[in-house]
Amino acid sequence: MTAKAAGRLGPGLIVAICFSIAALEGYDIQAFGVAVPRMAPDLGLGPSQLGLAGSAAMLGLAIGALTGGWAADRFGRRPVLTVSVAFFGVFSVVTALSQSYEMLVLARLATGLGFGGAMPNMMAIATEISPPNRRAITTTSMFCGLPAGGAAVALLAQFGGDAVDWRTIFLIGGALPLLLAPVVFFFLPETRPAQSEQVDRRVVHGLFGERRGLATSLIWLVFALDLLVTYLLLNWLPTLMVAKGFTPQDGAQASFWMNIASVVGALLLGWLADRAGYRWLLVTVFAGLAVALYGLSQFTEIGGLFAAAAAAGFAVVGGLYILYALAPTYYPPGIRAAGSGAAIAVGRLGSIAGPLIAGQLRAAGFGPDQVLLTLVPAAVFTAVGVFALTTFCRPHRQD
Repeated sequence: MTAKAAGRLGPGLIVAICFSIAALEGYDIQAFGVAVPRMAPDLGLGPSQLGLAGSAAMLGLAIGALTGGWAADRFGRRPVLTVSVAFFGVFSVVTALSQSYEMLVLARLATGLGFGGAMPNMMAIATEISPPNRRAITTTSMFCGLPAGGAAVALLAQFGGDAVDWRTIFLIGGALPLLLAPVVFFFLPETRPAQSEQVDRRVVHGLFGERRGLATSLIWLVFALDLLVTYLLLNWLPTLMVAKGFTPQDGAQASFWMNIASVVGALLLGWLADRAGYRWLLVTVFAGLAVALYGLSQFTEIGGLFAAAAAAGFAVVGGLYILYALAPTYYPPGIRAAGSGAAIAVGRLGSIAGPLIAGQLRAAGFGPDQVLLTLVPAAVFTAVGVFALTTFCRPHRQD
């Protein structure tokens, strides 16, 4: 499979193309938050409208992951990935041209469909172009594009000043995927196995048949818990820092250290997973996440809080990208992208739930330390889920 998959491009260039796709996704996802201060008054949007518009992309991502993974197992990775990239490019442009709240919500929903269609394809491609001893670092190298793209749009907004308004940010985020889509179509090799190699591709049977029910359930559990913690921290860490008595600048810096450490964690953990295996590495990572979250709730000195935020980012995002490498190995080639897409879709329920839970806890009178402490059990259960997955479930025999 590996030699065939890399027919037109070497694995390094395939990773570079997928990294670019992930970077453009990360750019657009972060662009919404960056654009809000100017977008809201321009379109006359209130907080609740902004919340729904922001969530629309995540809902679209969940739907796109399910449908994109299903389509890729039937029609091929390359055409579905090409359409997905073009789709989120077109609707990023539509976002820039939005003149009403309704148009904005529909544009963000459609953009999310493109994101979702791309992600399980990249997970499947990473599995199919790399030997087992390079799979984790291949996957993490691709998905490091997500925080890199998010950092790029933040820098663009910071240094572009008044010359870069919110519409320009989305126009750039739409034009670049449209330029990349032909590269994906004409140069990325097809990695889907030939028809004779495929198994029964009914989605439900593929996910739960042939004794894969436990593996699928555990994969869904650890994805949902990891993304619950990730998105609660991404959305609430600066606010919780301010509630603890620190300045908004301190909160922003805590988020900065969390994101920087996440990239380091992804690459280092990918390298280690290929050498030491997944089980004890991931158990240790998520146990360490529980310790880091406890530290975030208890530390009162700014240096300790920055260190705990960095440790949390290292573990929760680095661990997530290792899960991106691990999950596809439990499915045969004919259902691999659909299995990855289902994991992403269920995980997005966690990403939606996390910020909502924090909001409800704060509204109920929970202090910032109490909110952070509620995440500790989620990290512990993630460690337990990973241990069960890697101990009691066997990867597909071809992997």
